[in-house]
Amino acid sequence: MDIRAQVSMVFHLDKCIGCHTCSVSCKNVWTDRPGAEYMWWNNVETKPGTGFPTLWEDQNHFKGGWKISGKDGKKHLELRSQGKFDALLKLFYNPNQPGLDDYYEPWTYKYNDLFDAAESDDQPTAIPISQITGEPMEIEAGPNWDDDLSGSTLYAENDINLEELTQEEREQLFEIERVSMMYLPRMCNHCANPSCVAACPSGALYKRGEDGIVLVNQEICKGWRACVSACPYKKVYYNWKTGKAEKCILCYPKLESGQIPNCFQSCVGRIRYLGVLLYDADRVASAMTVPNEALVESQRSVFCDPYDPKIVEAARRNGVSDEFIEAAQKSPVYKYVMKWKLALPLHIEYRTMPMLFYVPPLLPVMGKMDNGHYGNVVDGFFTSLEQSRLPIKYLSRLFSAGNTPLIEAVMKKLMAVRYYKRSLDMGDMDIVTVNKLMREADLTPAEAEEIYALTALPTVDERFVLPPIQREEAIAGSCNPELCKGSCGLGISVTPERGP
Repeated sequence: MDIRAQVSMVFHLDKCIGCHTCSVSCKNVWTDRPGAEYMWWNNVETKPGTGFPTLWEDQNHFKGGWKISGKDGKKHLELRSQGKFDALLKLFYNPNQPGLDDYYEPWTYKYNDLFDAAESDDQPTAIPISQITGEPMEIEAGPNWDDDLSGSTLYAENDINLEELTQEEREQLFEIERVSMMYLPRMCNHCANPSCVAACPSGALYKRGEDGIVLVNQEICKGWRACVSACPYKKVYYNWKTGKAEKCILCYPKLESGQIPNCFQSCVGRIRYLGVLLYDADRVASAMTVPNEALVESQRSVFCDPYDPKIVEAARRNGVSDEFIEAAQKSPVYKYVMKWKLALPLHIEYRTMPMLFYVPPLLPVMGKMDNGHYGNVVDGFFTSLEQSRLPIKYLSRLFSAGNTPLIEAVMKKLMAVRYYKRSLDMGDMDIVTVNKLMREADLTPAEAEEIYALTALPTVDERFVLPPIQREEAIAGSCNPELCKGSCGLGISVTPERGP
Protein backbone atom coordinates (compact mmCIF):
# COMPACT_ATOMS: atom_id res chain seq x y z
CA MET A 1 0.00 0.00 0.00
CA ASP A 2 1.54 3.28 -1.19
CA ILE A 3 -0.65 6.07 0.22
CA ARG A 4 -0.03 9.46 -1.36
CA ALA A 5 -1.61 12.89 -1.17
CA GLN A 6 -3.04 14.62 -4.23
CA VAL A 7 -4.09 18.24 -4.51
CA SER A 8 -7.35 18.01 -6.41
CA MET A 9 -10.14 20.25 -7.62
CA VAL A 10 -13.88 20.10 -8.30
CA PHE A 11 -15.71 22.28 -10.85
CA HIS A 12 -19.43 22.75 -10.15
CA LEU A 13 -20.74 23.32 -13.68
CA ASP A 14 -24.18 24.49 -12.58
CA LYS A 15 -22.50 27.67 -11.37
CA CYS A 16 -20.20 28.37 -14.35
CA ILE A 17 -21.37 31.43 -16.30
CA GLY A 18 -18.75 31.23 -19.06
CA CYS A 19 -17.19 34.61 -18.24
CA HIS A 20 -13.58 33.45 -18.96
CA THR A 21 -12.26 35.43 -16.00
CA CYS A 22 -10.27 32.38 -14.90
CA SER A 23 -8.69 32.07 -18.36
CA VAL A 24 -7.67 35.73 -18.53
CA SER A 25 -6.28 35.68 -15.00
CA CYS A 26 -4.14 32.63 -15.78
CA LYS A 27 -3.05 34.08 -19.12
CA ASN A 28 -1.90 37.39 -17.64
CA VAL A 29 0.24 35.69 -15.00
CA TRP A 30 1.73 32.61 -16.68
CA THR A 31 1.70 32.82 -20.49
CA ASP A 32 2.09 36.50 -21.34
CA ARG A 33 5.49 36.20 -23.04
CA PRO A 34 7.08 35.36 -26.43
CA GLY A 35 6.44 31.80 -27.56
CA ALA A 36 3.45 31.35 -25.28
CA GLU A 37 0.98 33.67 -27.00
CA TYR A 38 -1.21 30.83 -28.23
CA MET A 39 -1.20 28.95 -24.90
CA TRP A 40 -4.25 28.91 -22.65
CA TRP A 41 -3.43 26.76 -19.66
CA ASN A 42 -6.98 27.38 -18.49
CA ASN A 43 -9.78 27.79 -21.00
CA VAL A 44 -13.57 27.57 -20.92
CA GLU A 45 -15.29 25.75 -23.76
CA THR A 46 -18.88 25.80 -24.92
CA LYS A 47 -20.30 22.29 -25.06
CA PRO A 48 -21.46 20.82 -27.36
CA GLY A 49 -18.53 22.16 -29.37
CA THR A 50 -15.17 21.34 -30.91
CA GLY A 51 -13.08 22.86 -28.10
CA PHE A 52 -9.48 24.07 -27.99
CA PRO A 53 -7.44 22.87 -29.78
CA THR A 54 -10.05 21.94 -32.36
CA LEU A 55 -11.44 18.42 -31.86
CA TRP A 56 -8.97 17.64 -29.06
CA GLU A 57 -11.24 14.78 -27.99
CA ASP A 58 -10.68 12.88 -31.25
CA GLN A 59 -8.14 10.32 -30.01
CA ASN A 60 -8.48 8.32 -33.22
CA HIS A 61 -6.45 11.13 -34.71
CA PHE A 62 -4.41 12.57 -31.81
CA LYS A 63 -3.89 9.21 -30.07
CA GLY A 64 -3.49 10.57 -26.55
CA GLY A 65 -3.80 8.65 -23.30
CA TRP A 66 -3.50 4.91 -22.73
CA LYS A 67 -4.91 1.76 -24.30
CA ILE A 68 -5.31 -1.74 -22.87
CA SER A 69 -3.05 -4.46 -24.22
CA GLY A 70 -2.62 -8.12 -23.36
CA LYS A 71 -5.10 -10.88 -22.66
CA ASP A 72 -7.34 -11.55 -19.65
CA GLY A 73 -5.25 -11.95 -16.55
CA LYS A 74 -2.28 -10.18 -18.10
CA LYS A 75 -3.76 -6.88 -19.15
CA HIS A 76 -1.56 -3.82 -19.05
CA LEU A 77 -1.57 -0.26 -20.32
CA GLU A 78 0.33 1.04 -23.33
CA LEU A 79 0.62 4.56 -24.67
CA ARG A 80 -1.55 5.25 -27.67
CA SER A 81 0.83 7.90 -28.99
CA GLN A 82 3.92 5.73 -29.33
CA GLY A 83 5.30 2.25 -28.90
CA LYS A 84 8.71 0.68 -28.43
CA PHE A 85 9.45 0.68 -32.13
CA ASP A 86 8.15 4.05 -33.34
CA ALA A 87 9.00 6.24 -30.34
CA LEU A 88 12.36 7.31 -31.81
CA LEU A 89 10.91 8.01 -35.24
CA LYS A 90 8.12 10.15 -33.80
CA LEU A 91 10.63 12.38 -32.05
CA PHE A 92 11.42 13.82 -35.47
CA TYR A 93 8.04 13.50 -37.17
CA ASN A 94 4.74 12.92 -35.43
CA PRO A 95 1.61 13.17 -37.59
CA ASN A 96 -0.68 13.05 -34.57
CA GLN A 97 0.34 16.34 -32.98
CA PRO A 98 -1.91 19.38 -33.14
CA GLY A 99 -0.60 22.12 -35.40
CA LEU A 100 -1.01 25.86 -35.19
CA ASP A 101 -4.20 25.63 -37.24
CA ASP A 102 -5.67 23.36 -34.58
CA TYR A 103 -4.94 26.04 -31.99
CA TYR A 104 -4.92 29.46 -33.67
CA GLU A 105 -2.35 31.94 -34.93
CA PRO A 106 -2.00 34.55 -32.17
CA TRP A 107 -2.23 38.18 -33.21
CA THR A 108 -1.99 41.75 -32.05
CA TYR A 109 -2.78 45.03 -33.82
CA LYS A 110 -0.77 47.90 -35.32
CA TYR A 111 -1.89 50.37 -32.72
CA ASN A 112 0.46 53.03 -34.04
CA ASP A 113 -1.81 53.23 -37.08
CA LEU A 114 -4.38 54.65 -34.69
CA PHE A 115 -2.14 56.81 -32.56
CA ASP A 116 -0.07 58.32 -35.40
CA ALA A 117 -2.73 58.49 -38.12
CA ALA A 118 -2.79 61.72 -40.10
CA GLU A 119 -5.90 63.87 -40.06
CA SER A 120 -8.41 62.41 -42.47
CA ASP A 121 -12.12 62.11 -43.22
CA ASP A 122 -11.82 58.33 -42.80
CA GLN A 123 -11.76 56.46 -39.50
CA PRO A 124 -8.26 55.01 -38.90
CA THR A 125 -8.07 51.28 -38.29
CA ALA A 126 -5.52 48.96 -36.70
CA ILE A 127 -4.90 45.89 -38.84
CA PRO A 128 -4.17 42.53 -37.17
CA ILE A 129 -0.52 41.44 -37.08
CA SER A 130 0.69 37.88 -36.44
CA GLN A 131 2.61 37.58 -33.19
CA ILE A 132 4.67 34.81 -34.78
CA THR A 133 5.66 36.22 -38.18
CA GLY A 134 4.99 39.90 -37.57
CA GLU A 135 3.13 40.06 -40.89
CA PRO A 136 -0.45 41.25 -41.53
CA MET A 137 -2.96 38.40 -41.31
CA GLU A 138 -6.61 37.50 -41.66
CA ILE A 139 -8.16 36.34 -38.40
CA GLU A 140 -9.83 32.99 -39.07
CA ALA A 141 -9.78 31.31 -35.65
CA GLY A 142 -9.27 32.03 -31.98
CA PRO A 143 -9.05 30.27 -28.62
CA ASN A 144 -12.82 30.63 -28.08
CA TRP A 145 -13.91 30.85 -31.69
CA ASP A 146 -17.09 28.88 -31.02
CA ASP A 147 -17.82 30.51 -27.66
CA ASP A 148 -21.59 30.49 -27.08
CA LEU A 149 -21.75 28.79 -30.50
CA SER A 150 -20.84 32.11 -32.17
CA GLY A 151 -24.51 32.45 -33.08
CA SER A 152 -24.61 29.13 -34.91
CA THR A 153 -24.81 25.40 -34.25
CA LEU A 154 -22.01 24.68 -36.76
CA TYR A 155 -19.36 23.88 -34.16
CA ALA A 156 -21.76 22.11 -31.84
CA GLU A 157 -22.75 19.66 -34.56
CA ASN A 158 -19.07 18.66 -35.00
CA ASP A 159 -18.67 17.62 -31.36
CA ILE A 160 -17.53 13.98 -31.46
CA ASN A 161 -19.44 13.24 -28.24
CA LEU A 162 -22.63 13.45 -30.30
CA GLU A 163 -21.67 10.48 -32.46
CA GLU A 164 -23.61 7.87 -30.46
CA LEU A 165 -26.74 9.98 -30.07
CA THR A 166 -29.80 8.85 -31.94
CA GLN A 167 -31.47 11.10 -34.49
CA GLU A 168 -34.25 11.76 -31.99
CA GLU A 169 -31.72 12.83 -29.34
CA ARG A 170 -29.96 15.11 -31.81
CA GLU A 171 -33.26 16.72 -32.75
CA GLN A 172 -34.04 17.07 -29.08
CA LEU A 173 -30.70 18.84 -28.61
CA PHE A 174 -31.05 21.21 -31.56
CA GLU A 175 -34.81 21.71 -31.60
CA ILE A 176 -34.79 25.18 -30.06
CA GLU A 177 -33.45 28.36 -31.64
CA ARG A 178 -30.05 27.85 -30.09
CA VAL A 179 -28.61 24.55 -28.98
CA SER A 180 -28.72 23.59 -25.32
CA MET A 181 -25.33 24.61 -23.96
CA MET A 182 -23.06 24.14 -21.00
CA TYR A 183 -19.68 25.60 -20.13
CA LEU A 184 -16.67 23.36 -19.54
CA PRO A 185 -13.61 24.91 -17.84
CA ARG A 186 -10.48 22.93 -18.65
CA MET A 187 -6.95 22.85 -17.31
CA CYS A 188 -4.29 20.21 -16.69
CA ASN A 189 -5.86 17.34 -14.76
CA HIS A 190 -2.62 16.51 -12.89
CA CYS A 191 -3.45 12.88 -13.50
CA ALA A 192 -2.48 10.02 -11.19
CA ASN A 193 -1.48 7.98 -14.25
CA PRO A 194 -0.16 10.74 -16.54
CA SER A 195 0.63 9.65 -20.09
CA CYS A 196 2.66 12.81 -20.67
CA VAL A 197 5.12 11.77 -17.95
CA ALA A 198 5.40 8.26 -19.36
CA ALA A 199 5.99 9.50 -22.91
CA CYS A 200 8.74 12.04 -22.14
CA PRO A 201 12.05 10.64 -23.48
CA SER A 202 14.06 13.17 -21.47
CA GLY A 203 12.42 12.51 -18.13
CA ALA A 204 11.60 16.21 -17.86
CA LEU A 205 7.99 15.70 -16.80
CA TYR A 206 7.41 14.45 -13.29
CA LYS A 207 4.71 14.18 -10.64
CA ARG A 208 5.62 15.81 -7.34
CA GLY A 209 5.55 13.39 -4.45
CA GLU A 210 4.27 15.83 -1.86
CA ASP A 211 1.15 17.03 -3.69
CA GLY A 212 0.76 15.17 -7.01
CA ILE A 213 1.20 18.27 -9.18
CA VAL A 214 2.61 17.40 -12.64
CA LEU A 215 5.43 19.71 -13.70
CA VAL A 216 8.07 20.13 -16.43
CA ASN A 217 11.73 20.55 -15.53
CA GLN A 218 12.74 23.27 -17.97
CA GLU A 219 16.44 22.50 -17.58
CA ILE A 220 15.98 18.88 -18.67
CA CYS A 221 13.30 19.38 -21.37
CA LYS A 222 14.68 18.96 -24.90
CA GLY A 223 11.51 19.97 -26.73
CA TRP A 224 10.78 16.57 -28.28
CA ARG A 225 7.04 17.22 -27.83
CA ALA A 226 6.20 13.59 -27.10
CA CYS A 227 4.25 14.91 -24.10
CA VAL A 228 2.08 17.06 -26.37
CA SER A 229 1.04 13.98 -28.34
CA ALA A 230 0.59 11.76 -25.30
CA CYS A 231 -1.64 14.15 -23.32
CA PRO A 232 -5.22 13.34 -24.40
CA TYR A 233 -6.49 16.67 -23.01
CA LYS A 234 -3.88 18.64 -25.00
CA LYS A 235 -2.87 20.65 -21.97
CA VAL A 236 0.87 20.45 -22.60
CA TYR A 237 2.13 23.13 -24.98
CA TYR A 238 5.33 23.75 -26.94
CA ASN A 239 6.98 27.13 -26.58
CA TRP A 240 8.31 27.89 -30.05
CA LYS A 241 10.61 30.59 -28.66
CA THR A 242 12.40 28.61 -25.94
CA GLY A 243 12.00 25.14 -27.45
CA LYS A 244 10.56 23.81 -24.18
CA ALA A 245 7.29 22.22 -23.08
CA GLU A 246 5.02 24.22 -20.77
CA LYS A 247 1.82 23.47 -18.91
CA CYS A 248 -0.40 24.40 -15.98
CA ILE A 249 1.54 24.28 -12.71
CA LEU A 250 -1.56 24.62 -10.50
CA CYS A 251 -0.02 27.86 -9.22
CA TYR A 252 2.21 25.79 -6.93
CA PRO A 253 4.29 28.84 -5.85
CA LYS A 254 1.07 30.22 -4.38
CA LEU A 255 0.01 26.89 -2.88
CA GLU A 256 3.38 26.59 -1.15
CA SER A 257 2.65 29.78 0.75
CA GLY A 258 -0.97 28.88 1.51
CA GLN A 259 -2.46 31.11 -1.17
CA ILE A 260 -5.22 30.38 -3.68
CA PRO A 261 -4.49 29.58 -7.38
CA ASN A 262 -5.24 32.39 -9.82
CA CYS A 263 -8.09 30.66 -11.64
CA PHE A 264 -9.65 29.73 -8.31
CA GLN A 265 -9.32 33.19 -6.82
CA SER A 266 -10.73 35.01 -9.85
CA CYS A 267 -13.71 32.68 -10.42
CA VAL A 268 -16.86 34.81 -10.48
CA GLY A 269 -19.27 31.92 -10.07
CA ARG A 270 -17.35 30.32 -7.17
CA ILE A 271 -17.49 27.02 -9.03
CA ARG A 272 -14.07 25.76 -7.92
CA TYR A 273 -13.28 23.70 -4.85
CA LEU A 274 -9.74 22.69 -3.93
CA GLY A 275 -8.68 20.08 -1.43
CA VAL A 276 -6.67 16.92 -0.82
CA LEU A 277 -7.37 13.30 -1.73
CA LEU A 278 -5.45 10.32 -0.38
CA TYR A 279 -4.98 7.47 -2.84
CA ASP A 280 -3.15 4.15 -3.12
CA ALA A 281 -0.55 4.59 -5.86
CA ASP A 282 0.05 0.81 -6.01
CA ARG A 283 -3.45 0.31 -7.44
CA VAL A 284 -3.53 3.10 -10.02
CA ALA A 285 -2.36 1.17 -13.09
CA SER A 286 -4.55 -1.90 -12.46
CA ALA A 287 -7.58 0.30 -11.75
CA MET A 288 -7.34 1.72 -15.27
CA THR A 289 -7.42 -1.67 -17.02
CA VAL A 290 -11.11 -2.35 -16.36
CA PRO A 291 -13.83 -1.90 -19.03
CA ASN A 292 -14.99 1.63 -19.77
CA GLU A 293 -18.28 1.41 -17.90
CA ALA A 294 -16.46 0.39 -14.70
CA LEU A 295 -13.73 3.04 -14.80
CA VAL A 296 -15.38 5.61 -12.53
CA GLU A 297 -16.04 3.12 -9.74
CA SER A 298 -12.58 1.66 -10.25
CA GLN A 299 -11.03 5.08 -9.75
CA ARG A 300 -13.12 5.65 -6.64
CA SER A 301 -11.81 2.37 -5.22
CA VAL A 302 -8.28 3.79 -5.36
CA PHE A 303 -9.16 6.75 -3.13
CA CYS A 304 -8.74 6.14 0.58
CA ASP A 305 -10.79 7.07 3.64
CA PRO A 306 -8.78 9.81 5.39
CA TYR A 307 -10.39 8.86 8.72
CA ASP A 308 -9.25 5.21 8.57
CA PRO A 309 -6.46 4.78 11.15
CA LYS A 310 -4.62 2.29 8.91
CA ILE A 311 -4.71 4.73 5.99
CA VAL A 312 -3.55 7.59 8.21
CA GLU A 313 -0.64 5.53 9.54
CA ALA A 314 0.37 4.40 6.03
CA ALA A 315 0.23 7.98 4.80
CA ARG A 316 2.47 9.14 7.65
CA ARG A 317 4.99 6.40 6.88
CA ASN A 318 5.04 7.67 3.30
CA GLY A 319 5.89 11.19 4.37
CA VAL A 320 2.42 12.76 4.23
CA SER A 321 2.27 15.43 6.91
CA ASP A 322 -0.39 15.60 9.61
CA GLU A 323 -1.50 18.93 8.12
CA PHE A 324 -2.17 17.24 4.77
CA ILE A 325 -4.02 14.39 6.43
CA GLU A 326 -6.20 16.87 8.29
CA ALA A 327 -6.83 18.73 5.02
CA ALA A 328 -7.89 15.44 3.40
CA GLN A 329 -10.38 14.88 6.22
CA LYS A 330 -11.90 18.33 5.66
CA SER A 331 -11.57 18.23 1.88
CA PRO A 332 -14.57 19.48 -0.15
CA VAL A 333 -13.23 17.41 -3.03
CA TYR A 334 -13.53 14.21 -0.99
CA LYS A 335 -17.11 15.11 -0.14
CA TYR A 336 -18.12 15.70 -3.76
CA VAL A 337 -16.20 12.75 -5.20
CA MET A 338 -16.52 10.06 -2.55
CA LYS A 339 -19.07 10.96 0.12
CA TRP A 340 -21.85 12.25 -2.17
CA LYS A 341 -20.50 10.85 -5.48
CA LEU A 342 -21.60 13.96 -7.36
CA ALA A 343 -18.29 14.88 -9.04
CA LEU A 344 -17.00 12.83 -11.96
CA PRO A 345 -13.76 12.83 -14.00
CA LEU A 346 -13.58 14.21 -17.54
CA HIS A 347 -13.06 11.49 -20.19
CA ILE A 348 -11.78 8.84 -17.83
CA GLU A 349 -11.73 6.45 -20.80
CA TYR A 350 -8.36 8.00 -21.66
CA ARG A 351 -7.17 6.03 -18.60
CA THR A 352 -4.85 8.71 -17.22
CA MET A 353 -6.91 8.83 -14.00
CA PRO A 354 -7.60 12.59 -14.04
CA MET A 355 -7.61 14.16 -10.58
CA LEU A 356 -9.85 17.10 -11.40
CA PHE A 357 -13.59 16.45 -11.23
CA TYR A 358 -16.85 17.97 -12.48
CA VAL A 359 -20.35 18.15 -11.06
CA PRO A 360 -22.47 17.84 -14.24
CA PRO A 361 -24.86 20.76 -14.85
CA LEU A 362 -28.47 20.19 -13.84
CA LEU A 363 -29.90 23.32 -15.44
CA PRO A 364 -29.55 22.26 -19.10
CA VAL A 365 -31.19 18.96 -18.14
CA MET A 366 -34.13 20.66 -16.45
CA GLY A 367 -34.30 23.51 -18.94
CA LYS A 368 -36.75 21.93 -21.39
CA MET A 369 -40.10 23.73 -21.15
CA ASP A 370 -43.49 22.00 -21.30
CA ASN A 371 -46.62 24.17 -20.98
CA GLY A 372 -44.67 26.79 -19.12
CA HIS A 373 -42.94 24.33 -16.78
CA TYR A 374 -39.68 22.42 -16.86
CA GLY A 375 -39.62 19.13 -18.81
CA ASN A 376 -41.70 16.12 -17.77
CA VAL A 377 -43.79 17.41 -14.94
CA VAL A 378 -45.81 16.14 -12.01
CA ASP A 379 -48.00 18.89 -10.55
CA GLY A 380 -45.91 21.42 -12.46
CA PHE A 381 -42.46 20.13 -11.53
CA PHE A 382 -39.76 18.36 -13.51
CA THR A 383 -39.38 14.79 -12.26
CA SER A 384 -37.92 12.79 -15.17
CA LEU A 385 -34.64 12.70 -17.05
CA GLU A 386 -35.96 10.93 -20.15
CA GLN A 387 -36.65 14.09 -22.16
CA SER A 388 -33.89 16.26 -20.75
CA ARG A 389 -32.79 19.25 -22.77
CA LEU A 390 -29.14 18.15 -22.68
CA PRO A 391 -29.19 14.38 -23.32
CA ILE A 392 -27.97 12.19 -20.49
CA LYS A 393 -26.10 10.08 -23.03
CA TYR A 394 -24.10 13.14 -24.08
CA LEU A 395 -23.14 13.91 -20.48
CA SER A 396 -22.15 10.29 -19.99
CA ARG A 397 -19.72 10.54 -22.92
CA LEU A 398 -18.03 13.42 -21.12
CA PHE A 399 -18.02 12.32 -17.50
CA SER A 400 -18.54 8.57 -17.14
CA ALA A 401 -17.10 6.85 -20.23
CA GLY A 402 -20.64 6.19 -21.48
CA ASN A 403 -22.07 4.87 -18.21
CA THR A 404 -25.48 6.59 -18.25
CA PRO A 405 -26.76 5.19 -14.89
CA LEU A 406 -23.95 7.06 -13.14
CA ILE A 407 -25.05 10.36 -14.70
CA GLU A 408 -28.69 9.63 -13.91
CA ALA A 409 -27.79 8.98 -10.27
CA VAL A 410 -25.98 12.32 -10.05
CA MET A 411 -28.83 14.19 -11.71
CA LYS A 412 -31.45 12.63 -9.46
CA LYS A 413 -29.45 13.61 -6.39
CA LEU A 414 -28.98 17.19 -7.59
CA MET A 415 -32.66 17.43 -8.48
CA ALA A 416 -33.71 16.02 -5.11
CA VAL A 417 -31.61 18.62 -3.28
CA ARG A 418 -33.15 21.41 -5.31
CA TYR A 419 -36.74 20.32 -4.73
CA TYR A 420 -36.15 19.49 -1.07
CA LYS A 421 -34.91 23.01 -0.40
CA ARG A 422 -37.70 24.48 -2.51
CA SER A 423 -40.30 22.60 -0.51
CA LEU A 424 -38.87 24.14 2.67
CA ASP A 425 -38.47 27.68 1.34
CA MET A 426 -41.50 27.98 -0.96
CA GLY A 427 -43.92 25.39 0.39
CA ASP A 428 -45.33 24.83 -3.11
CA MET A 429 -44.38 21.16 -3.56
CA ASP A 430 -46.31 18.10 -2.46
CA ILE A 431 -44.41 16.37 0.35
CA VAL A 432 -45.14 12.96 -1.20
CA THR A 433 -43.41 14.01 -4.45
CA VAL A 434 -40.42 15.37 -2.55
CA ASN A 435 -40.07 12.22 -0.45
CA LYS A 436 -40.26 10.09 -3.58
CA LEU A 437 -37.47 12.10 -5.22
CA MET A 438 -35.35 11.83 -2.08
CA ARG A 439 -35.81 8.03 -1.91
CA GLU A 440 -34.98 7.60 -5.60
CA ALA A 441 -31.83 9.65 -5.12
CA ASP A 442 -30.87 7.70 -1.96
CA LEU A 443 -30.58 11.01 -0.14
CA THR A 444 -31.36 11.98 3.45
CA PRO A 445 -32.47 15.46 4.58
CA ALA A 446 -29.18 15.90 6.46
CA GLU A 447 -27.17 15.12 3.32
CA ALA A 448 -29.33 17.44 1.25
CA GLU A 449 -28.67 20.27 3.69
CA GLU A 450 -24.95 19.58 3.61
CA ILE A 451 -24.81 19.50 -0.19
CA TYR A 452 -26.84 22.68 -0.40
CA ALA A 453 -24.61 24.49 2.09
CA LEU A 454 -21.38 23.63 0.26
CA THR A 455 -22.91 24.38 -3.14
CA ALA A 456 -24.81 27.60 -2.52
CA LEU A 457 -23.33 29.11 0.63
CA PRO A 458 -19.65 28.16 0.82
CA THR A 459 -17.02 30.42 2.33
CA VAL A 460 -13.51 30.62 0.89
CA ASP A 461 -12.21 28.50 3.76
CA GLU A 462 -14.75 25.80 2.92
CA ARG A 463 -13.92 25.80 -0.81
CA PHE A 464 -10.15 26.00 -0.32
CA VAL A 465 -8.84 23.49 2.21
CA LEU A 466 -5.08 23.13 1.86
CA PRO A 467 -2.23 23.83 4.28
CA PRO A 468 0.98 25.48 3.07
CA ILE A 469 2.74 22.66 1.22
CA GLN A 470 5.77 21.26 3.09
CA ARG A 471 8.02 24.05 1.84
CA GLU A 472 6.70 26.42 4.51
CA GLU A 473 7.74 23.95 7.17
CA ALA A 474 11.25 23.99 5.72
CA ILE A 475 11.27 27.79 5.89
CA ALA A 476 10.33 27.76 9.56
CA GLY A 477 12.62 24.93 10.59
CA SER A 478 15.73 24.87 8.45
CA CYS A 479 16.17 28.24 6.76
CA ASN A 480 19.79 29.33 6.65
CA PRO A 481 20.07 32.96 5.48
CA GLU A 482 23.85 32.67 5.42
CA LEU A 483 23.68 29.86 2.87
CA CYS A 484 21.54 31.65 0.30
CA LYS A 485 22.53 35.19 1.28
CA GLY A 486 18.88 36.17 1.17
CA SER A 487 18.80 35.99 -2.64
CA CYS A 488 15.32 34.45 -2.59
CA GLY A 489 13.93 37.37 -0.64
CA LEU A 490 12.66 34.98 2.02
CA GLY A 491 15.91 33.51 3.25
CA ILE A 492 14.95 30.03 2.05
CA SER A 493 17.81 27.55 2.31
CA VAL A 494 19.04 25.79 -0.81
CA THR A 495 18.89 21.99 -0.72
CA PRO A 496 19.87 19.52 -3.47
CA GLU A 497 16.45 17.87 -3.30
CA ARG A 498 14.23 20.92 -3.62
CA GLY A 499 16.43 23.76 -4.83
CA PRO A 500 15.86 27.33 -3.63
